[in-house]
Amino acid sequence: MAYHDIVVVGASAGGVEALSQFVQELPSDLQAAVLVVLHVSPHGTSYLPSILSRAGALPATHPTDGQPVEKGNIYIAPPDHHMLVRDGHIALARGPRENGHRPAVDPLFRSAARAYGPRVIGIILSGTLDDGTAGLMAVKLRGGIAVVQDPESAAYPGMPRSALENVQVDHVVPLNHIASLVARYAVPNPGNIASTSLPAPPEPTISGDAELEANVLDDDKRGQPSVFACPECGGALWEINEGGLVRFRCRTGHAFSAQTLLAEQVESLEEALWVALRALEEQSELASRLAERALQHGHRHGRAHFLRQAQEAKERAAVIRRVLLHGKDSTVDLPGMAGKD
Repeated sequence: MAYHDIVVVGASAGGVEALSQFVQELPSDLQAAVLVVLHVSPHGTSYLPSILSRAGALPATHPTDGQPVEKGNIYIAPPDHHMLVRDGHIALARGPRENGHRPAVDPLFRSAARAYGPRVIGIILSGTLDDGTAGLMAVKLRGGIAVVQDPESAAYPGMPRSALENVQVDHVVPLNHIASLVARYAVPNPGNIASTSLPAPPEPTISGDAELEANVLDDDKRGQPSVFACPECGGALWEINEGGLVRFRCRTGHAFSAQTLLAEQVESLEEALWVALRALEEQSELASRLAERALQHGHRHGRAHFLRQAQEAKERAAVIRRVLLHGKDSTVDLPGMAGKD
């Protein structure tokens, strides 16, 4: 069996509990480095290193940029930074968010696959949506091992299910079996037993969209233009197809899976509806004040005009508020919009 000395792990919702159990069962003499991305708020302090250090026998830290990767250590992406692995070192970057996250799972997995190829074990744990699916595919395409937590044992099965639906996974196992599986794969070569540092990876040769994403962008080739706009910056999105998995990336580097792009569009629509609600309520209030002013000056026709405007704006705002609070009410038309497609 080939020697696998670099383990990349991605998790989101429910990930703290899953990661705690995973590291608790890792052996103290593990001959591999473990790199973890957990979706966290960019504005808070992450206590995950101390949580995982207490949970298991291996030390867990937020690495610094340029820090060497050593076996027997757990490295956790710090808040608001992507974590990549290159030539035996860790690189931290505040690059464009991917799938709405920084740190995101896909950049770590892609960089590990590009640098270490068949020496990588990629693991997807509990989480929603599908960050990590494209990264796990990159690991698999480069000859690494793809491991997915059994969705039945995940608090949030979205990420595991997405990976299973799109990647030829090597192992689908309950959470409590993953650590022992990793330990079996991380069997050192005789010449590497005395060293804690990872051997230098070979220079990779890959091509196509996977290489473009590993390098973030290439001005001459970004895939195929799509009809969609980037929810982050409003720029045009380019469609990338790798192994049947469709992803999108804009000029500045924001990246989305199809499922995450749909979720972002829903969120953008909600934001737009709240803006429209505010504008209509302000319009109704202003028109009411103008109606009062017209009455004070004896302008009866002007007052009637402003009152109609106020009432129409109020009714439209009520419809939008019902949509926001209770879902679409298909039986109600916006005032003044009847008969329009």
